Amino acid sequence: MDKNTEQNYKTLESDKNNLGEVQISEEVVASIAGLAALEVEGVSQMVGSMANEIADKLGVKNHGKGIKADINNNDVIIDINISMAVGHNVLTTCKAVQDRVKQSVESMTGLCCKEVNVCVAGVTTEN
Repeated sequence: MDKNTEQNYKTLESDKNNLGEVQISEEVVASIAGLAALEVEGVSQMVGSMANEIADKLGVKNHGKGIKADINNNDVIIDINISMAVGHNVLTTCKAVQDRVKQSVESMTGLCCKEVNVCVAGVTTEN
């Protein structure tokens, strides 16, 4: 595989069946986490950096916006920045985000989700 790309690929441990390596980028894990977080009631959107906001304005889709995934061996730590809808309990919503993200990342990648850190970076009104 070409490892000279901008994405940071990590080799997943496998059953060593000699068919080759299985690799996943941290950006893919971040995308999985973002999609899972958006499924939680009360999460209105992901909150990213200024560069993410400019990309949004240009129409570039990024499901990993506002999310950092750090893979070390078969463990992953995920940091998520969300904006919540008014009227939802912060602790309840964030716990649901942690549970949903952990379940989705582990079931889709086989990685062990050690931490899911959620930062509420904004509040929006529902339409």
